[in-house]
Amino acid sequence: MGKRLFVGNLSYDTDQQTIRDAFSAGGRTVTDVHVMIDRDTGRPRGFGFVELSTDEEAQAAIEDLDGTDLDGRTINVNEAKERKPRR
Repeated sequence: MGKRLFVGNLSYDTDQQTIRDAFSAGGRTVTDVHVMIDRDTGRPRGFGFVELSTDEEAQAAIEDLDGTDLDGRTINVNEAKERKPRR
């Protein structure tokens, strides 16, 4: 289990602080938050990544937050996978 989580189906209005607040609830320690931004439009792409301090906190966040509502959208939370190398 990794400490880095993928968060999908984010509202375009959701910012890093909102995500940090949601994931730190329950005493979890959030070490990093990235909301992916479209380079052409400058708008959020609807997903991001959250890094937690321990594997146990990451697992607890998945169990607590996957399928919950954040800013009017039902978010998906799961372990982030490594990117496959591009050619």
